[in-house]
Amino acid sequence: MANVIIKWQPGSRTFIGIDSTKHSVVLSTTDEGVGMKPSELLLVAVGSCTAVDVVNILEKKRFQLNSLEIQVSGEQDTEPPWTFHKIHIHYKLQGAELTDKAVEQAIHLSEEKYCSVSATVRATAEISTSYEIL
Repeated sequence: MANVIIKWQPGSRTFIGIDSTKHSVVLSTTDEGVGMKPSELLLVAVGSCTAVDVVNILEKKRFQLNSLEIQVSGEQDTEPPWTFHKIHIHYKLQGAELTDKAVEQAIHLSEEKYCSVSATVRATAEISTSYEIL
């Protein structure tokens, strides 16, 4: 079971999220401007979950990966609770001898088998992907 702790910073709209390994992230409202917006942290979670998968899969296939950048964008409903209805994940990869086939397979495996965050979010949001090998 996953467990996290959220601690409110009194006198503000700022919170500290602490994961099970004691790593933390600062979250806040837009007005505070100190930490990440919780809704955008969801996009970070989607992107970082698939990043871990894609790196692991390509390394297991013995592809040299020199860099990976993932851009995640989301479209939200205009009314509360502002649910994400579309999320797009764009991968920018660089590495010697990377092939379209290897990248497509890694992304597909992450989407369909390994990424727990995407699997959870997919119930309410359409997730699309694209990539470019630099």
